[in-house]
Amino acid sequence: MSSPRVLVIEHQAMCPPAHVGDWLAEAGVGVEVCRPYAGDTLPDLREYDGLLVLGGAMSAYDDEVHHWLGPVKELIREASATNVPTMGICLGNQLIAVALGGEVRVNPRGQQLGLLDVGWLPAADEDQVMAPTKQIRGIHWNNDVVGVLPEGAELLATADGDVQVVRFATTVWGLQLHPEIDEHVVVPWAEGDREEHQRRGVDQAALIVSIKEARAEMDSAWRPVFERFAGLMKA
Repeated sequence: MSSPRVLVIEHQAMCPPAHVGDWLAEAGVGVEVCRPYAGDTLPDLREYDGLLVLGGAMSAYDDEVHHWLGPVKELIREASATNVPTMGICLGNQLIAVALGGEVRVNPRGQQLGLLDVGWLPAADEDQVMAPTKQIRGIHWNNDVVGVLPEGAELLATADGDVQVVRFATTVWGLQLHPEIDEHVVVPWAEGDREEHQRRGVDQAALIVSIKEARAEMDSAWRPVFERFAGLMKA
């Protein structure tokens, strides 16, 4: 029997699957990355056992600027309708929300940044993928958040009152946080935000160090989530 395969949609070279890709591969899932920004054509979802939609600096509404965003939303709707295990990270979470009838907005409180507690709600206790057993943290680096959930979605966690973790459908989840990243991934992100962070008084060096020091914590907290996600692809 061949190993299950997950289709990974990467929107920018600076937003790779990173640690999540490693965790899925180590769990026995073939990780195939599609890079439509580099000319890749979106493949037939029926050839895959799972879908992972990554983050990016663009808006979930930028379909006219980034030609693949509309087709990715179609893939998400197909995955939801056919019970293909699906996970969205940051922009991926927002694309799922919009694809399934929700809304995304610029966070009126400003950019979420750095390590934030995961505000698990009771609905998460029995979730087949999240099933948190203790309070954990997640790395955030986002300007937009889900403002309105699609009909039928279940909010699983919040951060500072904003949507943080969602079960959108039976086999569809979204994370506003970034379990995949480390200090190497965020360095170019920090460079892009340097002027804004200087105006806000953000100590980028300290921020990057905190992300580096939290790596073992992130592995311990989030690897099991993606191992359970991988298990759905093997079912």
